[in-house]
Amino acid sequence: MSEYSKTGAFCGRTRREFLWQTGAGFTGLALAGLLDQDGFFAKQSVAADGVTPWTNPLSAKAGHYPAKAKSVIFLYMYGGPSHIDTFDYKPALIGRDNQTIEVKTFGRAGRRNKGRIVEPRWKFKKYGESGQWASDLLPNIATCVDDIAFVKSMTADSPIHGSAMLQMNTGKIVSGSPCLGSWVNYGLGTANQDLPGFVVMLDPRGGPISGAKNWQSGYMPATYQATVMRARGNPILDLAPPSGITPQMQRQMLDTLAAYNAEHRALRSDNTNLEARIASYELAYRMQTAAPEATDLTQETAATLELYGMNDPKSKVFGRQCLLARRLVERGVRFIQLYSGGAHNDDNWDAHTEMESNHNLHAGETDKPVAGLLKDLKQRGLLDSTLVVWGGEFGRQPTAEYAKGSGRDHNANGFTVWLAGGGVRGGQSVGATDELGNDAVEDRFHVRHLHATILHQLGVDPNRLSYYHGGLDQKLVGVEGAEPIHKII
Repeated sequence: MSEYSKTGAFCGRTRREFLWQTGAGFTGLALAGLLDQDGFFAKQSVAADGVTPWTNPLSAKAGHYPAKAKSVIFLYMYGGPSHIDTFDYKPALIGRDNQTIEVKTFGRAGRRNKGRIVEPRWKFKKYGESGQWASDLLPNIATCVDDIAFVKSMTADSPIHGSAMLQMNTGKIVSGSPCLGSWVNYGLGTANQDLPGFVVMLDPRGGPISGAKNWQSGYMPATYQATVMRARGNPILDLAPPSGITPQMQRQMLDTLAAYNAEHRALRSDNTNLEARIASYELAYRMQTAAPEATDLTQETAATLELYGMNDPKSKVFGRQCLLARRLVERGVRFIQLYSGGAHNDDNWDAHTEMESNHNLHAGETDKPVAGLLKDLKQRGLLDSTLVVWGGEFGRQPTAEYAKGSGRDHNANGFTVWLAGGGVRGGQSVGATDELGNDAVEDRFHVRHLHATILHQLGVDPNRLSYYHGGLDQKLVGVEGAEPIHKII
């Protein structure tokens, strides 16, 4: 019996993959490449923002309908902000500091049946015409609640940072899958051929755990991964050509290099890294003009800089990122993700020891910039077409992790995220946790429902957008699928 008969593999592939690739597969990929060269994705994405339905030629599975949002700005609070100290008011905790109660918890310290209550360290009150609760930890965001839809019953599968972050970014708790921004760009393409469709800005104190796995394209072609922009200095390194190199010389060099790469690629049809390298050279060439203009904040007024908190050293860095995000949205960038929180526990929202010092630091860095972003988008008429998402990989428990201190352990069983703009109905809260804020008990939503909502607002059917890999039509929302959170739409 041949090795093929024993294993069902041919040249390292399964029978299913072999039949697919030798059938419509090669033709489909070739057609997709030609369409992409002609700016097909950009043209179709513009039409999709109107009323034109279309089918993604790469997957032949993506249902499409009129979009409410054209772009997404995901404000990622790395480390897990405490929902019961920010937007999920729990009066049952007031006056019970240090009381030991029976409560099932599952965090970094494992499974426990008892815990010591940590009373919320900030005062809550109702804001806006809608009367939404918010704490005085985030007084500027609190003024925007009428534009915000709070989802207070979010759940995830893991209370561990690495796997929880991967799930929030890719839908899976293990590495190797495309992230949300990659799915958006795969499904819609770029609206601006001179700028990347997917941009990530990291905290200058360092990137999050698992690093680039949170913004790479997984099993998709590498062209769908993010471009990382810096929060300080030149946003994109090595973009300017060397001294003495004219545009004509650079064009000739790129054409020659492309010819050699095409010859090399002809013998290696499945090398997506080479495809990405060729595309990145061309994009970098076009960005030499577009990117400096897009990131030139000297064009902004003093009032705008103040709105984003850029006159305060504490909020200047994140304020700059939020302002850059608005400028990129104006220029057609599809998906932008900003990270608040660096590589180490003291540098992010992971408050295991002292809630007050930790959350005061990170809220102070982000509160005014986030509120400024929402207000600026709204006054420019961009909030209706820009979906803003705020949240971390999970929330925090109502009880302390250690015998002393006010730190809280991780909580993936019930936490808060919020969305604004992009067709989302603000001034409301959906879902609820129990009286202590430990478990989601009303309208429980999973991370995949959040992803489904984001895709839905962009005009993409989350249950039909797929990418063939490993013998399956893979989806961001998983094989089980997920419905959007209809109550906030």
